[in-house]
Amino acid sequence: MSDTTGQAMPAAALDTFPRLLMHHAKVRPNRPAMREKEYGIWQTYSWADVAQNVRAIACGLAELGFKRGDRLAIIGDNRPRLYWSVAACQCLGGIPVMLYQDAVAQEMIFVLEDAEIKFAVVEDQEQVDKMLEIQADVPHLEHVIYDDPRGMRHYTQRIVMGLDELQEMGRIHDRNHTDFLDAEIAKGAADDISVMLYTSGTTGKPKGVCQTHNAFITAARGGIQFDSLSDQEDILSYLPMAWVGDHLFSFAQAMVAGFTINCPESGETVMTDLREIGPTYYFAPPRIFENLLTQVMIRMEDASAVKRKIFHHFMEVARRCGAEILDGKPVSGLDRLQYRLGDILVYGPLKNVLGMSRIRVAYTAGAAIGPDLFRFYRSIGVNLKQLYGQTETCAYVCLQPDGEIKLDSVGKPAPHVDVKLADNGEILVKGPMLLKAYYKRPDATAESINAEGYFMTGDAGFFDEDGHLKIIDRAKDVGKLNDGSMFAPNYIENKLKFFQHIKEAVTFGNHRDYVTAFINIDLEAVGNWAERRGMAYSGYTDLAGQPAVYELIRECVEKVNADMARDPMMSGSQIRRFLVLHKELDADDGELTRTRKVRRNFIAERYEVLIEALYSGKTEQHIETRVKYEDGREGSISADLRIEEAKTFAPQAARQAA
Repeated sequence: MSDTTGQAMPAAALDTFPRLLMHHAKVRPNRPAMREKEYGIWQTYSWADVAQNVRAIACGLAELGFKRGDRLAIIGDNRPRLYWSVAACQCLGGIPVMLYQDAVAQEMIFVLEDAEIKFAVVEDQEQVDKMLEIQADVPHLEHVIYDDPRGMRHYTQRIVMGLDELQEMGRIHDRNHTDFLDAEIAKGAADDISVMLYTSGTTGKPKGVCQTHNAFITAARGGIQFDSLSDQEDILSYLPMAWVGDHLFSFAQAMVAGFTINCPESGETVMTDLREIGPTYYFAPPRIFENLLTQVMIRMEDASAVKRKIFHHFMEVARRCGAEILDGKPVSGLDRLQYRLGDILVYGPLKNVLGMSRIRVAYTAGAAIGPDLFRFYRSIGVNLKQLYGQTETCAYVCLQPDGEIKLDSVGKPAPHVDVKLADNGEILVKGPMLLKAYYKRPDATAESINAEGYFMTGDAGFFDEDGHLKIIDRAKDVGKLNDGSMFAPNYIENKLKFFQHIKEAVTFGNHRDYVTAFINIDLEAVGNWAERRGMAYSGYTDLAGQPAVYELIRECVEKVNADMARDPMMSGSQIRRFLVLHKELDADDGELTRTRKVRRNFIAERYEVLIEALYSGKTEQHIETRVKYEDGREGSISADLRIEEAKTFAPQAARQAA
């Protein structure tokens, strides 16, 4: 190992991300560090290329007046130069602050002001326009630096400049002050804040989570050791840079292991790019796996009768024994033979279409994944595993060991992590991956960590007999029906969302006599279903209100009820009444967070009239809702919503009903 001067460097000295970067530039200078697809062609950057570019950006920022401790906003899709800007900021002892690129300008004001942002590196004209729109509301902002110059030729505002220009300034600065950057990197310490990530804000204003180099490096090393990752891995980086999962898997683990980050051309080309890269290591939240499965099922419904029959036959074989074969468990010779044939005819081509042919390890996190969805991927030979973590824990608390996969658990405590349960079932976590503090919120920091140094996650769960952690729900969301039955809304909603026709669900029941649900249909899946039946519709609202669609959704709800009737803990929480919402729940309307988590309290207030209608016995309710469009305009959507009853099952009758 060597430092920036080429001298031997002990492993213990690789305790900050800039030191890791310079180390890789020395020991594997020509290995691909990053790839980006541009104009249909993959551009490759070696570790030496990355180090040189990071050096130029860092020196350019220093020339503009960026100082140790300053915060640098990063806004845009996954782009090599945005990741380089993160590393450049860290080289100077600054703190990168990632914002969600799809947030509207007004949403960004809080984070930019709270973090007192002076410098922002943004992807393109769209993000520059957002910064200029809110410039008067963020007086600290002095420099907006853009990566993509398209459309920027006539921008003359003094605060705006191109990243190309900044890098050229940096190269001149580096030639004139050759020792400057190495000295700045040497000043860095493992306990320095390496990044600030804002929480999703499901219950209030987002909080800036300050994480150190040591926290993320420890989490990255633990995961690398756990899954035997090497510098030969390929990962596709397409999830928001502001999400803790992307920062751990795409930035931190790549910086520690030295593997390759691949950035897709755009959000629309992710599936194509996934197939071209064929990642060996993959990470996605459950909704991505749900969407992929929905696309597969839509394509199969359009296939010929023979192909459908072959598909369903071999999927039944996979359901019976695929996960067991993946885990190395005993399976009959006949099933093993059928599975091999299925791999040739169905599973192999299917994995190829999904871009999953080379995957050794895939993880999902961010929300609970339905056991059936989880089993589907494992049954076709994708080594999909669950992990558990939060922004405050570097997305690193529990991991599932190979050969010990349980569909309804998140695994065992990860290396270096101590997990225990409070008396009320709340999950408590301790370890080097914990946050240093919430930015400017000592009160919130003190409230989140108890006297023994454990972070209080706010999640409720329990350990099974094998030491696997099972998550029930957010502790604050777990309630009781009036008859004393447990009500865990997230648990029920995840069961509903397994069905390809249901995109989102929100359930109610705490302190009520029974459970009710709002349903969002999946427009693509239900639209395809409707077209094959010759049903005409003019858009989401029209399709959602059609009687045949209500019958389709009723079938899904009743299957969930039959499933819950088998569970002694949840049998009392079957859904009695439901409605299909007239609009899709939308982050722009405040109904979802930018990570697509339901803002339950906001929805309950906004649609109070619908909730009361569900519990008052009404069969129809008029609603008018204000909405925001992507171009900033506002409008309203109104509809008369039907309210339907769903069949519920006695616990002992559940098996016959399924």
